Amino acid sequence: MNQTAGSFVRRALGRLRPDPYILALLGMVVLASLLPARGEAAVGLGWATKLAIALLFFLHGAKLSREAVIAGIAHWRLHLTVLASTFVLFPILGLGVMLLPETILPRQLALGVLFLCCLPSTVQSSIAFTAIARGNVAAAVCAASASNLFGIALTPLLAAMLMGTQGGFAPSAVEGVVVQLLAPFVAGQVARPWVGRWVDKHKRLTGLVDRGSILLVVYTAFSEAVVGGLWRKVDLVEIVILLIVCAALLAVVLAVTAYGSRLMGFDKEDEITIVFCGSKKSLASGVPLAGILFPGAAAGVMVLPLMLFHQIQLMACAVIAQRYAARAKAG
Repeated sequence: MNQTAGSFVRRALGRLRPDPYILALLGMVVLASLLPARGEAAVGLGWATKLAIALLFFLHGAKLSREAVIAGIAHWRLHLTVLASTFVLFPILGLGVMLLPETILPRQLALGVLFLCCLPSTVQSSIAFTAIARGNVAAAVCAASASNLFGIALTPLLAAMLMGTQGGFAPSAVEGVVVQLLAPFVAGQVARPWVGRWVDKHKRLTGLVDRGSILLVVYTAFSEAVVGGLWRKVDLVEIVILLIVCAALLAVVLAVTAYGSRLMGFDKEDEITIVFCGSKKSLASGVPLAGILFPGAAAGVMVLPLMLFHQIQLMACAVIAQRYAARAKAG
C-alpha cells in the first residue's frame, strides 16, 4: 500500500515538474524584456532566424518522401478546414470581441484583436509544432503555406469589410513565403536521394532545429515588441485584460479545431495538423500588413494584441505539442 502511494506521489510530482522547453520559452521572453536585441544585433538575429527557418524547411523537405508530399497536397478536406478556421472562424470570434464594452476593452485594442483575427496562419511554428507532435507534416507545409498565400489577398479584404480599412497587396510577403519557406523545402526534396538517409539517421537534429528556430522566433519577436515600446503604449490593467481575451480566443479555436476535426472523421495525425495550422496567427505577416492598412500612429497599438497573442500561442502550443508527442510515444 505504501509503495502504491509512493508511486502515485512520484507520478503526480512528475506531472507538476515544469517542462525544460517551456522554461526555455519563458526564458526567451524574460531575456528579450531585459536585454532586447537592438540595432546591428537585431539585424544579425533576424538573419539568423531566417537561416534557421530555411534550414528547418530544407530538413523537412529532405525527410519527407515524395509520396507523402503528394498526399499532403491532395488532402483538400484538411486544407479547406484550416482555411475555414483561419479566415471564417477567427473573424467571427473577432466580431464577438468587438461587442465588449469599452470600459472592459478600449475600442482601439478591440480593433487590434479583430485585425489579428483576419491574418493568415504562421508557417514556421505551425509546421515545427506539427512535427514535434508527430502530425502530418507534409499536409502542414501545404496548409500553412496556402494560408499565407491566400492571406495576402484575404487579409486586406477582410480588414476592409470588417474594419473599414483600405489597403493593398504585399508582394514582399509572397516573396518571403516562396524564398524563405517553399524554396528550401523544394531544395530538400531535390536533395533527398543524397541526404535523405543521413537525415533519417539523425532525427534528433531535426528536432533541435524545430525547437531552436521557435526559441529564436520568440526572442526576436518579443525583442521587436519591447524596443517598439510595448510596455509604454498601454497600462498594466489593459494588458492583463488583453491577455485574458487573447487566451480565451485561442482556447476556443483550439477546442473547435480539435473536436471539430474528430467529428469530421480526421485521423490523429490530421487532427494535429488542423489544430496547429488552424489556431495560429502570423506576426511576420501581421506587422507589415498593419503598416500598410493603418496610419503610423495607429499601427503600433493595432499590432499589440497580435504580439501578445503570438506569445500565448507559442507557449500554449508548445505544451500541447509535447502532450501529443507523449501520447504518440505511449501508444
